[in-house]
Amino acid sequence: MSNTTHDVLAQLPSQRRAILHILRLGFRFEPALLWISLGTTVVGALPDALVALWLGLIAKGLRTPGRPDRTMLLIAGGGIAFSCVGGWVLRSGADRLHQRFRQRLGVALETHVARLQATTVGIEQHERPDVLDRLAMLRDQVFTLDHIFLSLFGSLGIVMRLIVVIGVLASVHPALILLGIAALPPVAVASGVGRRVSAVWEGEAANRRLARHLFVLHTEAPSAKELRVAGAIDAVAAARAKAWDDFERPVRRMRIRSGLAQTAAWSVFAAAFVAAVVLSVRGATDASGALIVVAAGARLTAYIGLAATEVNTWGFFVQGSQRLLWLEELVERRRGNANQVPPEKLHDGITLENVSFAYPGVDQPLVLEHVDVRLPAGCVVAIVGENGAGKSTLVKLLAKLYEPTEGRILIDDTDLATINAPAWRERMAGAFQDFVRFELPAQGSIGLGDLPRVDDAVAVTGAVTRAGAVDVIDRLPEGLSTQLGPSWPGGVDLSGGQWQKVALARGLVREDPLLVVLDEPTSALDAETEHALFERFAEQARIASQAGRVTVLVSHRFSTVRMADLIIVLSGTKVVEVGSHQELIARGATYAELYAIQAAAYH
Repeated sequence: MSNTTHDVLAQLPSQRRAILHILRLGFRFEPALLWISLGTTVVGALPDALVALWLGLIAKGLRTPGRPDRTMLLIAGGGIAFSCVGGWVLRSGADRLHQRFRQRLGVALETHVARLQATTVGIEQHERPDVLDRLAMLRDQVFTLDHIFLSLFGSLGIVMRLIVVIGVLASVHPALILLGIAALPPVAVASGVGRRVSAVWEGEAANRRLARHLFVLHTEAPSAKELRVAGAIDAVAAARAKAWDDFERPVRRMRIRSGLAQTAAWSVFAAAFVAAVVLSVRGATDASGALIVVAAGARLTAYIGLAATEVNTWGFFVQGSQRLLWLEELVERRRGNANQVPPEKLHDGITLENVSFAYPGVDQPLVLEHVDVRLPAGCVVAIVGENGAGKSTLVKLLAKLYEPTEGRILIDDTDLATINAPAWRERMAGAFQDFVRFELPAQGSIGLGDLPRVDDAVAVTGAVTRAGAVDVIDRLPEGLSTQLGPSWPGGVDLSGGQWQKVALARGLVREDPLLVVLDEPTSALDAETEHALFERFAEQARIASQAGRVTVLVSHRFSTVRMADLIIVLSGTKVVEVGSHQELIARGATYAELYAIQAAAYH
């Protein structure tokens, strides 16, 4: 059993670890701006908090009729001027710094998350619904992860304000410190709202993903054409509205419950505040004490509201940081101890020993079952079988995109599970049936197949020739410099077969791979063109056989794979036959029957 099967949805890391980790990332990406933003936030908290003190000094300065304390009034006036003007200057500067810090850190974090998802060893996280729900939440939150720093800075500023205001209240009467205790219920209730919202969002993420998917179907050209022909536009729009409502309904219910709890908590603070004002007015010997209580209490109320808002959103942002740390730990677990390097040359070949595979996280049987087969070094191997027999799954196992549920894959005598995934894929080439249409200049769209040589026109031209895509490039108005994709200025659209040839060329840029996998790379082409291309691939593979290269071809067309050295026949999740075309025809079993059926269909 793969040791990664059950670790994908591990419990989210603790909040403390997640917060410390996101802070470390902040210091790693933007240390200078982080410190400056923190400093301006803390200093900027003081002017506003001191307003109550200046008002109290004014009241004391005017305490004696006809004999004002001019020194005290001067100090209070200067203090109010400082609080107003200085506070504005500090806030303006801090806002600009915060915006710059958020922009730079936000881009860094988004890039970090994208890199993590792209460098995970396998592709399981892209196919499991439960994992996709969590990743969808992380993608939504990654754009706001930078807010956690501003929320932290804001919280520190609020704490500074609260300390100053409570100190001012205590100068009137020590018992007024109890107002700070009365402020705890609103903050405590608000602290759980963000976490509860985030938890509900993750629980309903499937409905949110569905609503987004249905929206994309409405707005993208290929799906929009089919919806119009099928007359399904209104039905899809209604389905999207229902999915969004199914997502929103539990969120609304949770927010109503939270709103009632927050109302009760604020009622506790309001009662305490009214009692403090009444007692201070009754016991005051002059107006200064009452004025300080009213002014400082009003400030305290505003700061408690800010604190409640901060801790409310804090829970949401913290869960985003927890999901980020979860993804990082997932990538690290998947990487494990796979630090072996692939051989420079294959001597024995690739051997599958008792390999079985089932998609984790879903209730379905094995896709491949007890596969024992050897792919000799230097040979061309064809994999054939009916739809759903496991051909593409077998190719993905060879590419280390999946880990076997049972058994192992040996590269010569080294277990593929111990070979570093990026290093192994650097020694791979090929194309898959579900190819991507990279809407870039043709040079870049093809050159992505070997990133270090993306701008190497000679390497790209060679790949175009090997893929039989010369006719496609020759028809482009600016050759390899032509922008592909009609949605871009000057972009040229291609037919399905032309896009597939571009993808095939991209998969053949590397010239010295150990393993070439061609998983129905010509499904959009006619049978004659596919046959000619496969003959060329087989010839190229045999020329490179001295390096021990293994070439794996997958096709539904039996007539195009007869030139392979070895043919593997899959049926019902198992390998039922292995041999050359002549051997399998002579055996008269599954391969011979399927070959005869296809041959009859072409006559």
